[in-house]
Amino acid sequence: MDTNELVRSLAADHGWRARPVGMVLAVALVVALPVTAAMFIMALGLRPDFMAATGRAFFILKFIVTAALALACLALALRLVQPGAPVRNASWLLAVPVGLLAAGIVADLALPQTSGWTARLIGSNARVCLTAIPLLSLPPLIALLIGLRRGAATRPMLTGALAGLGAGAIAATFYASHCADDSPLFVATWYTIAWALVALIGALAGRWVLRF
Repeated sequence: MDTNELVRSLAADHGWRARPVGMVLAVALVVALPVTAAMFIMALGLRPDFMAATGRAFFILKFIVTAALALACLALALRLVQPGAPVRNASWLLAVPVGLLAAGIVADLALPQTSGWTARLIGSNARVCLTAIPLLSLPPLIALLIGLRRGAATRPMLTGALAGLGAGAIAATFYASHCADDSPLFVATWYTIAWALVALIGALAGRWVLRF
């Protein structure tokens, strides 16, 4: 009997079901998201031209990418704590935010811009981005780990990394409404670095918290 079969057997013996995982996860996020929102409002707040920016495609793209990434990570993490659930079949979900961001970069480079691509990549908020996203991600990361702990993770580090990446995407959704850098080049560079940091934290935490 391999590890996956053993986990499935133990889960069946204890009457484990996927439903409580989703329920606990939802409740934990409902508690955590207002905390992140409060942190965001107190420390950052909306950008001054927020209403005007809502009419710009690249500004809206930031939210589409972060939301797609958060949903993809959540879906994959939930599968990883369900022994026997197909994970590879759902891994394509991660390609959605990547593809959207890649398309945005192509459009950014193709369209005439008032500044050069290096200036758009570096932006003006890189340091804030690398600080704000990891800090804002802490409440949702804790919530995700609490919820996923109710499952049976056969790969706790990978599950934790996905939880961290998802939490980082949730945090970036808040941060995007403050960030004045809308270029997909900036998002692909600095948001990704911040997400990688949170994913690493999630992987290390998941190694202990999600161990079955």
